[in-house]
Amino acid sequence: MGQGIRDWARDKLQPDPEGTGPHNDEYATTSLYYETPGFDVFHQKDSFGRAKYRIRRYGLTDYIFLERKFRTDRLLAKRRTSVPLDTLERLGEETADREWPGYWFHRRILRRGLKPLVQVSYDRTARYGQSANGPVRLTIDTNLRVLPMPDRAFLPGVGLPLVDGRCILELKYIQDLPAMFKQIIEQHAISAGRVSKYRLGLGALDYSPELRIDRSHA
Repeated sequence: MGQGIRDWARDKLQPDPEGTGPHNDEYATTSLYYETPGFDVFHQKDSFGRAKYRIRRYGLTDYIFLERKFRTDRLLAKRRTSVPLDTLERLGEETADREWPGYWFHRRILRRGLKPLVQVSYDRTARYGQSANGPVRLTIDTNLRVLPMPDRAFLPGVGLPLVDGRCILELKYIQDLPAMFKQIIEQHAISAGRVSKYRLGLGALDYSPELRIDRSHA
């Protein structure tokens, strides 16, 4: 199914501006996810259930993105700041530097007691375009892997496989589902659902009994 959707997207949508490969729409992604010692993010305790903090690197670039993903019932927002890769060690310091572009991220992980816990990496195909309802974006993630990450590092493509050779498809749009996406959903009998790569990763690593996840619904 993944290849069929990829072929459809390449016919209907434009390649990602940052993409590489023969179709200019591919790149590798590595994300480091932050958690508390009590797994408050996983258990969605209070405000930890609305925000995830992570660091993302694309391929082998010499810069990284510090990100906060914030979600409510009606809103999904992301804040991200790019910093040089060689400044990553700043996040291990006990005091945040107001003059550093990553100050907001460093300050918040210190206040919330967050530490890097796992790395999730995958290969992404990304396309974008316009619909009658506004801009759209389609991504297909394959070769998902998780790796325990008690410290800050990036090892793309390394770790325990996730989702058993399947892919994760994301259809991004504004408000109403565009007709072009309705077409691909009906054509491939796609069942919609929420998937968290972070939660899948913890379940695959089997960190503790209460963190086990049924991977059959990925």
